[in-house]
Amino acid sequence: MRIHYQTDGQYAPRHGLILLQALIIGLFCVFALRLWYLQIHKGAYYAEKARDNRLRQESMFAPRGLVRDREGQIVAVNEPAYGLAVIREDVQDMDATLQHISKLTDIPFADLEKKFKKDRKRVKPFEPQVLVNNIPFELVSRIEANSFHWPGLDIVVRPKRFYPQGALLAHILGYVAEASEQEMEADPTLALGDTVGKRGLEFTLENRLRGKKGLRQLEVDASGRTLTNLVVKDPRAGEHINLSIDLGLQKVATEALQKYGHEGSVVVLEPFTGQILAMVSEPSFDNNAFVTGLTPDQWGKLRDDKRHVLLNRAYQSAYPPGSVFKLVMACAGLHEDMIDINKTVFCGGQMRLGNRVFRCWKKWGHGKVDLRRGLVESCDVYFYDLGNRMGVDRIAPFAKQCGLGNATGIDLPHEKSGLIPSREWKRKARGERWQGGENLNLAIGQGYTLVTPLQVARFIGAMVNGGTIRKPLLVSTDRPVEVSRMDLSESNLALILETMKETVDSPHGTCRRLRTPNAAIGGKTGTAQVVRLKDEARGAKTEEIKYKFRDHSWLASWGVQDGRAVVIVTMVEHGGHGSESSIPIAKTLYDYLFENPKGFPIDNWPYRIKDSALWKQVLAYKYVNKE
Repeated sequence: MRIHYQTDGQYAPRHGLILLQALIIGLFCVFALRLWYLQIHKGAYYAEKARDNRLRQESMFAPRGLVRDREGQIVAVNEPAYGLAVIREDVQDMDATLQHISKLTDIPFADLEKKFKKDRKRVKPFEPQVLVNNIPFELVSRIEANSFHWPGLDIVVRPKRFYPQGALLAHILGYVAEASEQEMEADPTLALGDTVGKRGLEFTLENRLRGKKGLRQLEVDASGRTLTNLVVKDPRAGEHINLSIDLGLQKVATEALQKYGHEGSVVVLEPFTGQILAMVSEPSFDNNAFVTGLTPDQWGKLRDDKRHVLLNRAYQSAYPPGSVFKLVMACAGLHEDMIDINKTVFCGGQMRLGNRVFRCWKKWGHGKVDLRRGLVESCDVYFYDLGNRMGVDRIAPFAKQCGLGNATGIDLPHEKSGLIPSREWKRKARGERWQGGENLNLAIGQGYTLVTPLQVARFIGAMVNGGTIRKPLLVSTDRPVEVSRMDLSESNLALILETMKETVDSPHGTCRRLRTPNAAIGGKTGTAQVVRLKDEARGAKTEEIKYKFRDHSWLASWGVQDGRAVVIVTMVEHGGHGSESSIPIAKTLYDYLFENPKGFPIDNWPYRIKDSALWKQVLAYKYVNKE
């Protein structure tokens, strides 16, 4: 049996068909609108994004400027250094890649992961993020040979600073190291891994030495390999610098100071320009160690070293000047008309003020002493008397005028200013009144007075050049800078310089061991007490006194030959009397400068004395033995 269905009048509902058609048309419109949005409205944007996926821009590192000594010998140079980096956009498995780097370099995975997470915020996904610096070339070759297996690993070549002389110039040049977070925040041109000057001239001349980065455009394939390399902007090297330092003289000064095994410093300065020809601070350190990076243990050893190897003693350490300060007293006394050069003071070995006794270094005294003899034989009693008559209110302002108690302005960081005490200073610092006996201590460079070797060199240089206080210079092309002038007549300057010359020429002079043929030498020794010794210890030999209680040894001197003038200041910590250690060091330098035909190149001397009435008078002065 068949069943028949009646179909007449049965049709699909028209409203359902219309709805389906509407849906199809709606979807088509959405797709068409989206296509218009992507292709027309946002077409340029996405075209640029597509190009970015194919083209990348990278910075090109600029080398720092080279540094040479005054004769052109290189003392700071750049060498290629290789760094291992990752490009996050190209790395398929970051954990696996970091594990691979850990095996290659023996750096713990945890350390690499920590560095990666810390630094990634400063690097774009398509830029190299350096994880390991200064890898050996042998490792570079292995990584390059297997680069196909580890996409995203990249070798970055950067210039690395190298100091051929190491410790010899470390206190002057300083060093560079990787920029810190604070430095990158302050300077938007710095990027992760960039190096900046941290100490010395590398720090103060950073803007001159640092180059300008370049820019290159790379075309890469899907795996990140470079296809083409186009330089958009060439990098520009930093400024090349020529120091005023003479490398040969620096070596001689260093070796002479090291011979005594003491901490100390030497400053050799040309007085008419202010150029520093040598500046030594011992002990020193190898500044190359900072470039490659120190471990916390290595940094701790340097920082906590009891000999303070990181300290530049020439301008960052201040000491009592001892008898060197008697030159300031002589100048101040002449300026204030408090000295009659024909008047004598009797030295019986001590001077009494109230209930206190102030002793001369010569136990039995010097007898009758005038200004010349007071300086030549360094009589304490003569200057006790002068200090008592002048008082701190006259001494302190003139000492400041001589450049003491003020920073010299040298282009090196963290300079100590020293201290010239005054009534006001003591009232504020100690809450006490100035006592009369302190005038006597001040007069012989003891008490609260503190100066740096560089300040003393600048003061001696001012006397030699006729009274101009100049800024000490370390760059040979820098023009001389006049800071101020000493208020002292030429005749009084000549008197002091003649007396310093007599200190060398006289058989009783404290600097007689400085005599050098065919050269005029003047000097003043100083013995600065570290502690006040008991009476029974007075007169003991230096080696019989505990090292930490031994006096500091000073020498302030100048030398002139054939129109060339030089100032040499030596300061040996715990070196005993000035004549024990400071004079032999200076004598070695004068022999190198004036007696050694292969020594300092004469043709490259910064300045020659010409037509100077002051120096015609000083050089014409001859010591006459009246005994």
